Amino acid sequence: MNDFLRKQWTSLLGILLMLAAFIYLFKYTIDLGWITDAVIIGIGLACAAGFSVLGITLDKNKGHQLFGELFAGLGMALLYTTFAFAGIYYELWDSITVFISMLAVTVAFAVYAYQGNSRLLMNIGLLGAIVAPLVLRPETDQVFTLFLYMLVINTAFFYISVRKAWVELRLTGFIGTWLLYIVYYFHYEPSIDGLWSMPYRYAVAAFIFYTVALMLSSWKQKSFNGLNLYLGIVNALLFGTWSLSLLDGIISAAAPLAAMGVLFVLMAIVVYRFTGTLTFAVWTKLAGGVFLLLIAAAQFGQGWDSKPLINVYFWSAIIVVLFILERITKVELFKIASYAVWFIVVLYWYIVTWDTPRGEWFGMYIPFLNWGAMAWIILATIGFYYSARVIFTGLKDEGGLWFSNFSAIVSHLIVGGLLTVQVENLFEEYSVPSFIDYQMTLSIAWGVYAMLLFLWGAYSKQQVFRIFGSIVLVLVAGKTLFFDLAGEETIYKVIILFALGIISFLITWIKNRWNRKTEAL
Repeated sequence: MNDFLRKQWTSLLGILLMLAAFIYLFKYTIDLGWITDAVIIGIGLACAAGFSVLGITLDKNKGHQLFGELFAGLGMALLYTTFAFAGIYYELWDSITVFISMLAVTVAFAVYAYQGNSRLLMNIGLLGAIVAPLVLRPETDQVFTLFLYMLVINTAFFYISVRKAWVELRLTGFIGTWLLYIVYYFHYEPSIDGLWSMPYRYAVAAFIFYTVALMLSSWKQKSFNGLNLYLGIVNALLFGTWSLSLLDGIISAAAPLAAMGVLFVLMAIVVYRFTGTLTFAVWTKLAGGVFLLLIAAAQFGQGWDSKPLINVYFWSAIIVVLFILERITKVELFKIASYAVWFIVVLYWYIVTWDTPRGEWFGMYIPFLNWGAMAWIILATIGFYYSARVIFTGLKDEGGLWFSNFSAIVSHLIVGGLLTVQVENLFEEYSVPSFIDYQMTLSIAWGVYAMLLFLWGAYSKQQVFRIFGSIVLVLVAGKTLFFDLAGEETIYKVIILFALGIISFLITWIKNRWNRKTEAL
């Protein structure tokens, strides 16, 4: 394709400019009323026939094949321009007449170009077919006629492109189709009065046509990579963007995204069955499909106060599914993805949890027995499992230790968040006696949290948790002594101080047990 365009781009540009001159001449004569519409159609057909005959005659002469293809292509382009003028710009011909005329001309020239290997002719014809409706934009709605027009063009030229491996034809047709859609959408400014509106219908038609055509092209070439793959991605992006725009306020964005996701997953399965290997094309289609399905599923509960809670449960399920896939397929990418998702969900939950409903069971708030608490517990459990059981093959001993410690620290922060939120909710929900101080209760909860850190350090034999636990214990002691004791003296504060002292002694006992075991080793 690159070599062809390098050699012939000036010829294509010249034909494009000449064709534009003919089109504007048509419009100019009509605006001035020099000749009637029927006469213009007759002149267009006569000029097109003349150029076509001249081109075919020259093409048969071996010394003039280039000029033959140029003139024959110009004749073909003029025919398309005349059809666009008669059926789209002015409704002089009905849709069926335009369709039959287009079909006859396209088939005739396609057969001639296929047999004679006339690549330049087909490129000029395609350019003319696309440029004509772009320039001749009618005032009245002739979109159905344009749809039939483009259906014939895309089908014929895509077929020739596949059979002859002339990839520039499918690229030009693809760009021209979506360009025409965009231009005519803003030209007509159609009303979008429902789910199955005319603009959405034609967007679906373009998307399905190129999805199927590109798959068939890849199957024919026995290669699912290259231009077909990239055009498929762009096709999906264009359709997805238009779907979200056209269906905004009519239906949830989840519907078109889910439909596209299912389609791409099915395409990935088909490509995998055909190739038998997990090629780049399979991965892109599968990843794109799953990604669209996840986005669609994430739309569930949109507008609900409990949406953040639903998101955490949904993405936690995705984390588990990714990890199971890694166990089955032994593809470590799934494990990496699951860990990345877990870390992002933890950050998300820490940000949104403070304004999220508690998700009460049995119509009343019970500490640690509510949907909010379960979200904390699930995330912490996953994190501790990563720390204790998961190993990445690419990490060496030091890297594996760092990963394990990091996962455990994040999980302990989740536990700290769980304790904090449950204590806060307890004071919000129940009429706690006034002598029970909220800040002191929070201090005792964090003291227990510090002790849990030391216990985990003893279990995992990691010094980092002794350091982390020590920092938490010192902060709790400082908070209690310098802030919580301010104000009125109560017996509850005395009890909390004794409790924190006992926790400190327990931590000392844990440290001594830990040290004795370390020395024994």
